Amino acid sequence: MTVLADTSFDFASLQAAFASGYSAADAVEEAYRRIALANDPGIFIHLRRKEDVLAEAHALPPFDPERFPLWGLPFAIKDNIDLAGVPTTAACPAFAYTAEADSFVVNLLRKAGAIPVGKTNLDQFATGLVGVRTPYPVPKNALDPAIVPGGSSSGSAVAVARGLVSFALGTDTAGSGRVPAALNNIVGLKPTLGALSATGVVPACRTLDTISIFALTVPDAWRVFSAAARYDDADGYSKRVVAPRMGAAESALRVGVPSAATRQFFGDTVQEQAFADTLARLSYLGATLVELDFKPFFDVAAMLYEGAWVAERMAAVETFMRERPDEIHPVTRQIIGAANRLSAADAFRGIYRLADLRRSAEGLMTGIDLLCVPTIPTFYTLADLEADPVTPNSRLGTYTNFVNLMDLCGIAVPTGLRADGRPSGVTLLARAGQDARAAAVAKGLHEDALPMLGATQLQVRPGDLGNPRPDPDECVIAVVGAHMSGLPLNHMLTELGGWFLESARTAADYRLYALPGGPPQRPGLLRSASGSTIALELWALPLRGLGPLLASVPGPLSIGSVTLSDDRCVKGFLMEAHAAEASDDITHFGGWRAYLASR
Repeated sequence: MTVLADTSFDFASLQAAFASGYSAADAVEEAYRRIALANDPGIFIHLRRKEDVLAEAHALPPFDPERFPLWGLPFAIKDNIDLAGVPTTAACPAFAYTAEADSFVVNLLRKAGAIPVGKTNLDQFATGLVGVRTPYPVPKNALDPAIVPGGSSSGSAVAVARGLVSFALGTDTAGSGRVPAALNNIVGLKPTLGALSATGVVPACRTLDTISIFALTVPDAWRVFSAAARYDDADGYSKRVVAPRMGAAESALRVGVPSAATRQFFGDTVQEQAFADTLARLSYLGATLVELDFKPFFDVAAMLYEGAWVAERMAAVETFMRERPDEIHPVTRQIIGAANRLSAADAFRGIYRLADLRRSAEGLMTGIDLLCVPTIPTFYTLADLEADPVTPNSRLGTYTNFVNLMDLCGIAVPTGLRADGRPSGVTLLARAGQDARAAAVAKGLHEDALPMLGATQLQVRPGDLGNPRPDPDECVIAVVGAHMSGLPLNHMLTELGGWFLESARTAADYRLYALPGGPPQRPGLLRSASGSTIALELWALPLRGLGPLLASVPGPLSIGSVTLSDDRCVKGFLMEAHAAEASDDITHFGGWRAYLASR
């Protein structure tokens, strides 16, 4: 037994061990020791031969976390994602085939230095949120074996929660990358659709599927996402999604939450109170909470198992379903088989209805930066599922089923323990492409709660979640107006790969003016001997984005040097002096947000 036996498999801890001289092979040995001690045959469907994994570890180049950000980290793969030379079953033995090549994402992760140890269990054909719809043994929930493990990515979530691997891949169509995370007290990152390639993935609903990531901390999940988010020309649904470095949570975000009248917990008052407590913490951390009537979101969620998307599940496995129906799990067969009663006209009617429902739900999000919802409304036991295999599954998707239908990204994060000792958690949701914004807020909540890491009995350490600093190829930009977080032009920064650093103030010799014109309204910052300190935000922007940003700046604004209250000097938005004559002096408000609030 090495010192690694006492080392958490979160990235910071394991990479510190590597820096101290421990090898990737040591991590592999420890992973296999932990898997044996777990004594849960339901977690892995296929475990690679340890000798082969050790050979892969020995073949890694020297430890260099800058070149290989996932160097030596053992990981697991949901068994509907291809790993070369290993069977892909989708939890249906008769469907199994041996993958000839790695999936696109697995290939990228291996190139980043990560080492796959095996394929994990799931609800068959990724159809379920409970984790019990499998012909293999059901994985045991990492915290309480009486509770369902969650699905469909059950084995991946349990493997991470028990500290057997550093991270794991799941997939997410209706919540399969978030529900198991909540049930096992870990982080579940569900990216923007198309950010992670689906090449080499057995589809459930091809238009709604995404690979998801389970990890012990938000920065760990983000590092995996950053390594895997690459455009794939072979995947017709792949998108060029920017995965910037994740900074601090932006200031003054407006967060939409279900109104008290539309929150659903199915009688679980403990869960209801835990969610209210988390909202209070979110408000304390600086967010403005906006209650929304969530009925339109629930109406969208109801579409997932109607019409078009049931037919799409059938399209994924139709040949197998027609030829060998008895090989499919009874509940899975019942759900997918509902497509036999649908016509092409039914599918199109469903698509049209979804468009109308989405328009209504999206209208509620006007002026909202994020949504915060409970990841699950309540808990269900294995006994509950034996009595009723359908209703608990449907209820677990209350706050997850609508997300991919609305093309939102999201991240599930633990927020401590409920009053009864069960894990509490929420999901932060954002518009497509704003994954970093949701992750940054999730990181802040996680750091504030300092919960245990999964079921490892190890606690998150505040230092583990420290904010990164800009790289040499990034420029710090001070923004004082419409480019700040939550304001109309902020998207120009995020679309160029910018990420929020911190809130700050200028030195005490600046004046702020409200320029004429718009929309959007803009302020102008001018250095003056009779000035004051002005509130601003600092963003890190890749140097490649600086040119496009400069090209977008209209006169009389410009980019110049701004001195901060702590004497740092950064680049930032300024205005030409002559513009002051036609502008309103708003210096006394101390910043653009305060001025907007006054109006």
